[in-house]
Amino acid sequence: MSLEVKEKIEVRLVFLGAAGVGKTALIQRFLQNTFEPKHRRTVEELHSKEYEVGGVKVTIHIMDTSGSYSFPAMRKLSIQNSDAFALVYAVDDPESLAAVKSLRDEILELKEDKFTPIVVVGNKIDREDERLVSSEDALSTVELDWNNSFLEASAKDNDNVQEVFRRLLQQANLPSHLSPALRRRRETFPNEGNNRPPMNKTNSCIIS
Repeated sequence: MSLEVKEKIEVRLVFLGAAGVGKTALIQRFLQNTFEPKHRRTVEELHSKEYEVGGVKVTIHIMDTSGSYSFPAMRKLSIQNSDAFALVYAVDDPESLAAVKSLRDEILELKEDKFTPIVVVGNKIDREDERLVSSEDALSTVELDWNNSFLEASAKDNDNVQEVFRRLLQQANLPSHLSPALRRRRETFPNEGNNRPPMNKTNSCIIS
């Protein structure tokens, strides 16, 4: 007889940022360990993963949002219903960092809580030769001025991607004793057959 899962925890994460900064790529790398170099426009996609540790069933909901500002009502709903936020910009696109600042202001206004869990991610560090946003300037702004967590990553090279999610879960309502389970996600997430399409989407809406 299998042990009964006594506790269930759900965490909702949302990825926000300008179009083309790699929000979908970061999520895809984390969930499927794959990378699709061709950009496709996303409206809104919800991904859910479950794993079990220590008798606790943890469900992670990851919302991938549009980089377009054409869907303000949809974005507002995503913000209101989420526990932690990844604000993504590209290190070769200064305007995308400005978009992050605007999104952060919107989150704080809607959540009415200056301590809302936010992780700012500078993606595409594999494009170091094309970098236009220095890590020092971004770090100073995010950690000193905003008092939020900051790190740089590369979905393409799978650099720091897991750390992005570890920090999000650490700041969300996931008990600290469960955070190390994320490191064992390969063993604890359900196995997926190779015949499944990438990213195991639910409630997806894509504009080609």
